[in-house]
Formats: sequence, C-alpha cells, structure tokens
Amino acid sequence: MKNLRDVPSPSPEAYDRARSALHTAMEEPVNTVVRPKRWFSWPKVSVAAVGAAAVAAAVVMGTTGGSVPAGTSDAAPQVVESPLVKLASEVKESGTTSGDASLVISTKPPLNNVSPQPFYDLYTDKGQVFHGDSVKTLADAVRKGDDDSTQQYDKNVLAAASLAANGDVEKAKIAMVNASANGLGLGLSPAEADKAWADHQAAVAKELEKIGKKVPDAGPRPTGKDLENRINNRVWSGSTYALSRGAANPDVRAGVLKLLATIQDVAIAKTEVDGQPALALTVGPAIGGGSASHVFTINADNGLPIRSEGTMVKDSVSTPWVMTYKSSRVNLADVAAGKI
Repeated sequence: MKNLRDVPSPSPEAYDRARSALHTAMEEPVNTVVRPKRWFSWPKVSVAAVGAAAVAAAVVMGTTGGSVPAGTSDAAPQVVESPLVKLASEVKESGTTSGDASLVISTKPPLNNVSPQPFYDLYTDKGQVFHGDSVKTLADAVRKGDDDSTQQYDKNVLAAASLAANGDVEKAKIAMVNASANGLGLGLSPAEADKAWADHQAAVAKELEKIGKKVPDAGPRPTGKDLENRINNRVWSGSTYALSRGAANPDVRAGVLKLLATIQDVAIAKTEVDGQPALALTVGPAIGGGSASHVFTINADNGLPIRSEGTMVKDSVSTPWVMTYKSSRVNLADVAAGKI
C-alpha cells in the first residue's frame, strides 16, 4: 500500500481493527474495510488475499491456543441501570430528524505534517451506500449511482444494531457476533456448535496445508472468561463499527448503545469534548483484541460518535490510531448537488 503513492491508504483504525481481528482468530477482518469503487479496495484485491487473512488467523489460533465462542453466552445479562440503556431510550424516543440519508464524515488527524484525511460514508434510508474522500467524490458517486451496498458486513452490523433497538437484544447480540462468516456456532445447540467448530478447524487446516504451514493441533471450544471475552470482542468491534458508519440513524445508534451495555467490562466515564458533554467508553486488551485498549467517545446527550482511539500494549506489532467523527442527517438530492 505504501508503494501506491496516488491511492489513499486505509485508515489506521481499519488497519488495527483488522490486526485485532487476526489476534482473536477471526477469518474475515478485510470485510470491514470499505472504499469507494474508484479506490484500491481490499476485498477486491484477490481471493488469495482473503485466504491469507484466514491463514493468518489460523496461525494466531495455533500460537495462542485461540478458539472462538459457541453456544449460549456466559456473559452477564444486560444491566438496566447502565447509562447507555437510558441514553438508548432517549435516542429512540427522539425519532428520525429530517432528511433521507445518514452521513458520517470520519477524519484521521494530521500526522507528520500530513493533511487530515477525510472519509465520507453515506447510508440512505433505502439501503444504498455511497463513499468518497471529499464532497466532490461523494457527490460524483451519488450521481453515478455507484452504490456500494454489496458490502455484506456493513449490512449485517447495521441490521443487528437495528434489531437491538426494535427487538430482542440477545438475538441482536448473536446477530452482531455472527456478522461475518466464522466457525463460532453462537446460538446453536451444543452438538451443532461442536460440528461448526470442527468444520472450521478442518477448513483452517486445509488452508495451512496449501501453503505448506504446520497445522496446529485441534483445540476445544473456549469456556468461562475466555468465551465471554471473545463474544464481547465481536460485540464491541461490530457495534463501534456500526456506530461509526450509521450513527445518524437513531435506530442504529440506540441499538448499538443497548448492545454495548451488555458488555460488563466496558468502563464508562463522563468527560467533555470541545465544550460538549461526552461519555468515554473504554475496553482493555482482553476485549480490544489482545493488542490494544480502545476508547470510543460519544456525545452524552445524543450518542453520536466523536472520537475513536487505540492505545497499543507493550511490544505490540500494531500502531496507535485516532479517528474523529461528524454525523448528520442529509438529503440525497443535496449530496448529489454537492451541498453538504
């Protein structure tokens, strides 16, 4: 990527979420990296690239004894007293404001005298998705009908968030964990989960054999705190990703807040950002993927995302990231006309 001088690189957040996913033995971290079709796109590079990600995940599993959750979660039930649940109710009651689409502008702060790099993500109420790196490129994408809604991961996490806002939070939690294809078996019977896990390990072994790598011994499905951490990792990463993409939709926002409230180990602290009251939501490395602590800051009055920051553990191969967000409701016709 560094050699492609005329192509914007993925954001540090995208890189580190992918790395974190690999550290927790997830097969498809590349699905969360979305780019306009005119950009270099990770998911479209090659089948080999996707396979390499799966193999990397397999190597992590082999070296760390990692495995993934299946069956019913041992995590504590949702804490009703959580300020996130209260805020979710307020967001839900506020309803949708004017407009027919949700716009999120995420920006990587300047680093080493490099100008801030914005990413424009537009989600229409009809399910269309448009991307750009400026007002002009976003407007061009809308006028050309360059709909990127084929990204299944985006659809899945946004649907899981909406389900949490309007239905059963536990079912939504399972949907969020299963947002990308995996061998978790979450929500299945014990026998079905065992089969899913066995099939998953067999698939990983096959990929390793193809490239001449040593196949690790098959391991049992995790239990106890390990299981809880792995489930919570997926809920956290999927929920914060959904919030960073569809926050201007109140259903997505309310659902994410409810889902995050189910994670007992999320630390919630009151703070202030640019004069606005905020809540800093923090998870440690056990939930952050093993290599980082993650702080996601939201507006305390409306739940809109403000800032995402990752701090690496000692000797981590990953790098810190910072991303800021601005979310709003817009009209698709105005975006097409370049009026944002």
